[in-house]
Amino acid sequence: MALLDPPVRCLDGEGSLQVGLDPNDRIGNAKVFAVYGKGGIGKSTTSSNLSAAFSLLGKRVLQIGCDPKHDSTFTLTKKLMPTVIDVLETVEFHAEELRPEDYMFEGYNGVMCVEAGGPPAGTGCGGYVVGQTVKLLKQHHLLEETDVVIFDVLGDVVCGGFAAPLQHAERAVVVAANDFDSIFAMNRIVAAIKAKSKNYDVRMAGVIANRSAACDEIDRFNAATGLKRLAHFPDLDEIRRSRLKKCTLFEMPSSPAVDAACLEYKRLAAQMWAGCEPLDAQPMKDREIFEFLGFE
Repeated sequence: MALLDPPVRCLDGEGSLQVGLDPNDRIGNAKVFAVYGKGGIGKSTTSSNLSAAFSLLGKRVLQIGCDPKHDSTFTLTKKLMPTVIDVLETVEFHAEELRPEDYMFEGYNGVMCVEAGGPPAGTGCGGYVVGQTVKLLKQHHLLEETDVVIFDVLGDVVCGGFAAPLQHAERAVVVAANDFDSIFAMNRIVAAIKAKSKNYDVRMAGVIANRSAACDEIDRFNAATGLKRLAHFPDLDEIRRSRLKKCTLFEMPSSPAVDAACLEYKRLAAQMWAGCEPLDAQPMKDREIFEFLGFE
């Protein structure tokens, strides 16, 4: 990534630093999705099961974890993988010395897994890490035969660096529960995606309801802002246990609940592959959504 020169007139947001995407860093022909949501809402679980579902539909899938915790892909690979930053550090950041097998690992049903990692706490920028990861993948020609790329992005969008995957993505989805905190965070994420859509091709695809028995508050928010629900996954103990067992939901013992959730993931993957219409969502101001959510 490089700073645009001269400055872009169409600002992402007030006071923002404009970051441009080098045309050479574009991912190519793969369908690219960025998964966002409040911290702890189940983005990595959703991303990994969605990657598994795409693979079971016969697609060649790459999942990129964008969190310093580097725990996005462990249910696919069964262990924590070294990050791109980890392996770059071992060669003193001479990227030409790396091989694909140093940082990309095959997981469940052939899903390829990369953990971008992050800079040390309080230093650097997550956006730089994402940019370096994509450059490595392109230099090693690892994106040329990929059908689907899923960016699993850490927590809430708090700066332009964390929004870096939006420069590559065609569609963004938000994972949210049917509660105040995750919907409040979703509103701010939608605002970030709308800002990036001024300069990039990314558009909102919709909302994945997760860990929720009901979806009434999510659906009410969607109706007010122009969003739509793509899928619903209830708060199943089997999903929690799949994380503890370090496996995808598709590898759990069959039961009516597990089978239904797996079918929903496959349906969602097929829908996303077919193409999600772009949504022109209109996020609320913070005070407005504060008043909007909840009961009298």
